[in-house]
Amino acid sequence: MMAKRIGIYPGTFDPITLGHMDIIERGAKLVDELIIGVTTNIAKSPMFDDDERIAMVEREVAQIACDTIRVVGFNSLLMDFAEQMNAGIVVRGIRGVTDFEYEYQLTGMNRQLNDRIETVFLMADVELQPIASRLVKEIAFYGGPIEKFVTPAVRADVEARVQKMGPRGG
Repeated sequence: MMAKRIGIYPGTFDPITLGHMDIIERGAKLVDELIIGVTTNIAKSPMFDDDERIAMVEREVAQIACDTIRVVGFNSLLMDFAEQMNAGIVVRGIRGVTDFEYEYQLTGMNRQLNDRIETVFLMADVELQPIASRLVKEIAFYGGPIEKFVTPAVRADVEARVQKMGPRGG
């Protein structure tokens, strides 16, 4: 019997976008189980705290007709988390050349930490390539429309948070 292929799709998901959802749906087809690893990037200041982001991702993933996806929060090195989850694959989404350069460097560092775990890159759907959580938040802060980039439920979450934070996030 072959070992179960477990993959991890890590990210901050602040907020989860249609681009993330596309990678989740496609990535789930490549493995027996896909773990969405929700983490905090210390270089970013999140709009939503860890628990809120985990709940948001769980709610959105529940809409996918697939029972082999689960959401797990983590606060450690990705390679340590992958080892803990018995994952052999890390799934990463690429929007363009800039993403590739960053991901290429990250993959090289991760291979130095654990060369038993492979990284698989999925190109973003052409229509979803420009979507970035950072830009979704910026558009929302300035009162712009974000419905082309996130689900209605995530849009409501983001708009409610922007209202709570006041104009321009302050």
